[in-house]
Amino acid sequence: MADYSFVKDKVAVVTGAGSGIGQAISMGLAKVGAIVVLVGRSAEKLKKTAELIQDLKGNSVVVCADVNNIESVEQMASTVLEKVGVPSILINAAGVHGEIRSIKESDPLLWMDTMMINTAGPYLVCRAFMNQMIELGWGRIVNISSAASLVRPNGVNSAYATSKVALNHFTRQLAAELEGTGVTANVIHPGEVKTQMWVNIKFDAEKSGNQVMTRWADMVGESGGDSPEKAVEVILDLLTPESNVINGKFLWIKDGIKKPMHSWD
Repeated sequence: MADYSFVKDKVAVVTGAGSGIGQAISMGLAKVGAIVVLVGRSAEKLKKTAELIQDLKGNSVVVCADVNNIESVEQMASTVLEKVGVPSILINAAGVHGEIRSIKESDPLLWMDTMMINTAGPYLVCRAFMNQMIELGWGRIVNISSAASLVRPNGVNSAYATSKVALNHFTRQLAAELEGTGVTANVIHPGEVKTQMWVNIKFDAEKSGNQVMTRWADMVGESGGDSPEKAVEVILDLLTPESNVINGKFLWIKDGIKKPMHSWD
């Protein structure tokens, strides 16, 4: 294992930390000594993650916030900066899949909510911290994207896929602005993971009769899916000095179920 001693006591903010990939990333960062700020809407879920980190002898702080609400994000950032310190690691893992329907049958409120959480949320969180991170002179921003942003549209996934396409380009823009500051920004595809989102997709796909999404959900279920630890490994690798030059990239987990696809590199 690489030497991550330099991460000890660095502040890491993780959104969507109450479950799934966000929880796994939070625990992975805590294991290497980071002080992890757990951000999410559910205090109960965040408390569970905090307890898991405590079992690992790690350190965490719970800050409830709704990432698609401007005032909530600003209050969260103010609390973190005042009580914990400037983060040098920022992981945007909060996300929703939204409904599995065609555009003509979609619910506009659910469609917009998906865009707000998956794309506007990372924008608000990054904007809230990036000036302070630049002043530190070193930092890592990782936004959780999806291979859905790269594949051919399947006809029923417009909100989620579009939100991740937008997140990709936002991250590239962010990376361009951060070039030369010591802070980098990248997106990762975390793999085909059996999270609560997978459960929701499977239920909605079966309910709507969508064969494409049902086959995907069944494949993940039957294979067991990718371990969330693989996404953690990608993020930990980004913390190393060797990764200082990695900026504005779409990154893949190692030996994932889905093979790496062409993005923009």
